[in-house]
Amino acid sequence: MKHTELIKKLNLEQKCALLSGETVFTTRDFSEKGIPAITLSDGPNGVRKQAGAADHLGLNPSVPATCFPTSATVANSWDPALGEAIGEALGEEAAAQEVAVLLGPGLNIKRSPLCGRNFEYFSEDPFLSGKMAAGYVRGIQKNGIAACPKHFAANSQELRRMASDSILDERTLRELYLTGFEIVVKEAKPRTIMSSYNLINGTYANENEHLLKDILRRDWGFDGAVVTDWGGSNDHALGVKNGSTLEMPFPGGDAIRELKAAVEHGKISEADVDARLDELLELVLTTHAAVEKAPRTFDAEAHHALARRAAAESVVLLQNEGGLLPLKAGERVAVVGDFARTPRYQGAGSSAVNSIKVDSVLEQLAESGLQSVGFAPGFDRQGRPDDARKAEAVALARKADTVLLFLGLDEIKESEGIDRSDMKLAVNQLDLLEAISQVNPNVVVVLSAGASLETPWLKNCRALVYGALGGQAGAGAMLDVLTGKVCPSGKLAETWANAYHETPARAHFGGEGRTVEYRESLYVGYRYHQTAGIPAAFPFGYGLSYTSFEYRDLKAGPAGVTLTVTNTGSVAGAEIVQLYVAKPDAKIFRPAQELKGFARVFLNPGESREVTIPLDDKAFRYWNVRTNHWEVEGGCYELRVGASCEDIRLRAVITVEGTAAPNPYEGKDLLHYQTAEVRKITDAEFEALLGRPIPESKIKIDRNMTLGELSHGRSPLGWAASAVLGRLLRKSMENGKPDLNILFQYNMPLRALAKMTNGAVSMGMVDGIVMEAQGFWIIGLLRVAYEAIKNVILNAQLEKRLHQAERTKENPA
Repeated sequence: MKHTELIKKLNLEQKCALLSGETVFTTRDFSEKGIPAITLSDGPNGVRKQAGAADHLGLNPSVPATCFPTSATVANSWDPALGEAIGEALGEEAAAQEVAVLLGPGLNIKRSPLCGRNFEYFSEDPFLSGKMAAGYVRGIQKNGIAACPKHFAANSQELRRMASDSILDERTLRELYLTGFEIVVKEAKPRTIMSSYNLINGTYANENEHLLKDILRRDWGFDGAVVTDWGGSNDHALGVKNGSTLEMPFPGGDAIRELKAAVEHGKISEADVDARLDELLELVLTTHAAVEKAPRTFDAEAHHALARRAAAESVVLLQNEGGLLPLKAGERVAVVGDFARTPRYQGAGSSAVNSIKVDSVLEQLAESGLQSVGFAPGFDRQGRPDDARKAEAVALARKADTVLLFLGLDEIKESEGIDRSDMKLAVNQLDLLEAISQVNPNVVVVLSAGASLETPWLKNCRALVYGALGGQAGAGAMLDVLTGKVCPSGKLAETWANAYHETPARAHFGGEGRTVEYRESLYVGYRYHQTAGIPAAFPFGYGLSYTSFEYRDLKAGPAGVTLTVTNTGSVAGAEIVQLYVAKPDAKIFRPAQELKGFARVFLNPGESREVTIPLDDKAFRYWNVRTNHWEVEGGCYELRVGASCEDIRLRAVITVEGTAAPNPYEGKDLLHYQTAEVRKITDAEFEALLGRPIPESKIKIDRNMTLGELSHGRSPLGWAASAVLGRLLRKSMENGKPDLNILFQYNMPLRALAKMTNGAVSMGMVDGIVMEAQGFWIIGLLRVAYEAIKNVILNAQLEKRLHQAERTKENPA
């Protein structure tokens, strides 16, 4: 341990107190012992340090900061160096605001396009996610503060996110849902990792020995601090025993007493507490020193310029019939769509940034060189029909050479705490598009959305430009692309399916019950579409340009490939060259091909450059559930180089030496996993893959029953509470402004009352509420009252002891 002498100065109660927060976003300090407090803050795409009363959902105002494009946007740049530049700016702003730990980036796999938080995540592919996230982490940590990649792990939906159980086989867990985190840990060495809310195969991530000890710390060599998601601790003592360092936000004295009692009763050892405390002290002391010496100002204009560059490099040109784009100087354009006036530039929830400034297309239009014939909002943002607005927009479209129609998902559709209900644009937006296309065929649709959409309406526009959620400078960046000042170079980091029913996880995403079955296994995104032969509207890695590129002279081997790329067009631009690995004769089922490398190269017209894409130790491996180890199936592999997963330009066959491991699936009937027909997986097949029975999925009346599920209990008080929450939630949705606090409460398990109320509720009180819900009405209420009084008294006594102990400089006996 690094801080043995300091730890010796603390008694057991002080040690336990340090392993949970003192406020919503700060750790506890013992200044007399030389232990300062540090501040943690949300920050995947901008620092969100709240100026007044703090909350974890971003409901109260925060200090102004640069809002960069979201991770889902920047992933389309396929540029880890850009991620590093953004990370460095985020780190500068965090330190300037005296934030020591920035909670981000998020790199959960986009298992389903409906996950409400997909705008915060990079990709459906772990290799791309890991490389992009590693860039961010390197940048954030350059000035000595800590990044905190999240949410570790298999956290792919918002519904019941604090108590859902992700059921998946070990191979799928390792290859798909952990590989991105492995890349980050090994290549960028983050000082912290955030554990996820959910269970994984029956055990909460934050107390999961296999996840935190076996994999994160032993296999990957992580020696930093694990921080719980806010309210994500279930059994604090087991968390500490199994590798979780800091419980957040401020669970109060009950958590301290719980941990102390666990040591005294032998549930865990004091050595467990000391190990976690050593990790915390290393984090606190090093980051506090970095914050102390950091300047309190930053160059806001330079960061705005970086945000604009990042947004521009991440724009994806999806359709451009007849070369409608780029628009010529002086071209007469009608600007239609509410998003042109009030941009949708970030997602809702804990990542929401109080932006220093926000550009809009209408404000930036004068500098674009285009001639505007006017603006019309065109539609109601929340989807309500408005014939007058539609008629106004259609009349304006008649006057223009080209219509710039700004469409997208509104704030209700994409938010932390709630999953999307579909992949569709609002009907009133599509009606407007169709009406405009009938009077002016030159329609350019500009999309603002943090996730993929169904696009059966493509026939009604000649050009489609995806800006995702472009941050505070996204409007200017989009105009740069539309006018040709920037050649579009973004490529999709996720597959756009033709329809939601053609996505692989559809049958087992966002359903009732406590378990979430990952029956699709490895077949997520392009891995599914290509292996099962299901065409996509826009495939993974796809994106058009204003120029063209030629690939030639491929040289390949197990260490990687080298090729020459030439810009054969008349415009300078960047190409993203992608390397996929395939084994067509594989005996062990696997996707048709998988991304294992990529390179972004900028070329002037006519310029050629040799590009090298290395292959690392993850290129040919698979997880063998029989040997419990990474193995390689020997034989011939195809290395495929292309402009997307569907646009393969060059191929080479190489021979790779295998590890001669036994086939882990020998004797098992996994027919539909061989063919990737994952929508046909039977219970027997999924059980064979898991190697155990499928766990029961039903609501139980216990500490992990959510507030919204109290209607399933036996208490009239519970029924009333659930009904009130449900009514308030529905009302907020109908008003077009989802109440994130109510959303959080509705999906919050009862135990979180003891973790999220600043010590006002103890776990004993929660147990009284559970008794009430189980039908022990009088006894349950009496226990709540008794435990409440007990909690107040014990908390006061605890704080008195801690402060007295801090004032004495004598070593504890």
